Amino acid sequence: MSTSRFKPVVALVGRANVGKSTLFNRITRSRAALVADFAGLTRDRHYGEGRIGRHPFIAVDTGGFEPVAKDGILREMARQTEQAIAEADVVIFLVDARAGVNAHDHEIAQLLRRSGQRVILAVNKAEGMRHAAALAEFHELGLGEPRPISASHGDGVVDLIEDALSFLDEADDDDLAAV
Repeated sequence: MSTSRFKPVVALVGRANVGKSTLFNRITRSRAALVADFAGLTRDRHYGEGRIGRHPFIAVDTGGFEPVAKDGILREMARQTEQAIAEADVVIFLVDARAGVNAHDHEIAQLLRRSGQRVILAVNKAEGMRHAAALAEFHELGLGEPRPISASHGDGVVDLIEDALSFLDEADDDDLAAV
């Protein structure tokens, strides 16, 4: 499959209230995802289109992810997120700089490592914080270099999406080398 003919899918994954819907709205330049200060507003996958430079992509907003949920609405929300991960070309795992790392973050990180997907770790709500201090604890998730962003202010978002889609440039270089 040539990545130049299809729009890559970027799934936004993380626990409740880390800013996934805010990031979705920012990168799709829309207000399609509802945003509120309480958990559980987003329950299903929500799709939108974005573009960074010459790369269009499909963004997928997901609900708060609790991979260990056994039943009820939380289990159904987890299934929706697992489906988004499975269909994604790259997953942006969003965590909250102000809340710090918690047990759910570790569970999600473990699932993402097992998934074999490309994963970019984004530390949201990092505006006004010293980045080194805000990012230090997120290294323990074992998902590479954490990237500080502010979905609500836009800080670091363009760089984040460019990093997430960098595999497209690598594929274009490989295609050119094969000619």
